[in-house]
Amino acid sequence: MKDRNKPQTMAQKILAAHSGREYVGTGEIINASVDIVLGNDITMPLAIEEFKKIGAEKVFDRSKIVIVPDHFTPNKDIKSAQQCKILRDFAGEQDIINYFEIGEMGIEHALLPEKGLVLPGDLVIGADSHTCTYGALGAASTGVGSTDAAVAMATGKAWFMVPKTLKFIYKDVPGPWITGKDLILHTIGIIGVDGALYMSMEFSGPAISGLSMDSRFAMANMAIEAGGKFGLFEVDGKTIEYVRSRGKTQYSIFKSDEDARYEKVFEIDCSKIKLQVAFPHLPSNARDAADAGDIAIDQVVIGSCTNGRMEDLKMAAEILKGRKTNKRIRTIIIPATQKIYLEAMKAGLLEIFVEAGCVVSTPTCGPCLGGHMGVLAEGERAVATTNRNFVGRMGHPKSEVYLSGPAVAAASAITGRISIPEEVLS
Repeated sequence: MKDRNKPQTMAQKILAAHSGREYVGTGEIINASVDIVLGNDITMPLAIEEFKKIGAEKVFDRSKIVIVPDHFTPNKDIKSAQQCKILRDFAGEQDIINYFEIGEMGIEHALLPEKGLVLPGDLVIGADSHTCTYGALGAASTGVGSTDAAVAMATGKAWFMVPKTLKFIYKDVPGPWITGKDLILHTIGIIGVDGALYMSMEFSGPAISGLSMDSRFAMANMAIEAGGKFGLFEVDGKTIEYVRSRGKTQYSIFKSDEDARYEKVFEIDCSKIKLQVAFPHLPSNARDAADAGDIAIDQVVIGSCTNGRMEDLKMAAEILKGRKTNKRIRTIIIPATQKIYLEAMKAGLLEIFVEAGCVVSTPTCGPCLGGHMGVLAEGERAVATTNRNFVGRMGHPKSEVYLSGPAVAAASAITGRISIPEEVLS
């Protein structure tokens, strides 16, 4: 029976379960068994190098290593081709089950949930900072360095400091066009980019219950932009429906105790949140998009592990249908996975995008990190549904990225400046 004097949050309970204990206290350093170790074409080559340096010969479990070459694929140059070859060779040597080549590859943080590889109650580490995305499924997931990933590939274990938790209670009903992206940008605007430093962010409240899984993934994805270790949602009917639709029925559900101790509790009235845009050069520089002013742009990107899912594409298509993008700008649409690409095709969304004047890309991280498929030149500005707008993030250090959800991005593609849907739909 649980000691009532030791209530725990979701983060504590998941870490305790994976370290073979009943209770772990915040601030403790623990070793825990992980369910998944993830890497991509930027981070996994270094992890493989370190894996070999420590003398490891075999991964701890070939079904629990996931390798996704998603940042520079299809390969954009010789260096990226070499990086991907390292992954391909290692996956072959180790007989890795979950290696995803182009053709079945997708942006990793959309692909793993879609494939049913991450489940409620799991503990997941990935050599990519946005691994926190899987918190939408009630899984404790976080980014680590390539060396930690290498050790975990060999041993199945990783070290953690048990984090404190911030609780966010979202009340009332969000307005039209508002998605999880707007909620999380607004939230980061409140607490800042270090407001949840090495803490678990726990998202709850009646407004969260009404959010789609796509919106929840977007919110969990950006927990790291506030410094968060985890971004956790309690498992509910929508979560269970999502994992069961992928043929998964065996998983563990963890809920925070009613008397769990939080570092701080925030109550946010969603009815007052307007469509958001984060100005350069921090995700916390969030403002109401309607008040952005007359800011001309050169490019729009709708995609990424934050907003490349069907909800995002449908919303963008609703605004773009029967309209044309501004001839001064480039508009790039990137479905996050091959499955999403196919669904968008069958739903007629890709036709809408092409007829509007957009380019539709194969799944890739591409422009999000200034990699390819939409790199910015000096002085250029982009509205993007990506997750970071640091200096030089999408290309030249003197370019600018404005973060938004799909509605603002699509409207801006039509006007050629930061806009809200009402400007083009009226």
